[in-house]
Amino acid sequence: MIDVQVKGGTLEQAEIDAYIVRGRELYPNRILSGIDIDVDGEYVGLTYHFAQVPFERIRRITGYLVGTVDRFNDAKKAELKDRLKHSI
Repeated sequence: MIDVQVKGGTLEQAEIDAYIVRGRELYPNRILSGIDIDVDGEYVGLTYHFAQVPFERIRRITGYLVGTVDRFNDAKKAELKDRLKHSI
């Protein structure tokens, strides 16, 4: 379900549907969650809103690509603790 807010006028559903299709074409790798449509005479301003995508950080730790260290044994956890941290 896409939340559509029309301000400053009215639009036909076919035109709103066309803006939804256009948003999906412009941003194919994002999930469209809403559109704000500002009507000003013959001109229309569009603001697209997108759903949040969960992000999991993956790091290279002691030679392994990991998201968490909960499956590390005691030796790997100790190696991680003794590791030098570099800052930029």
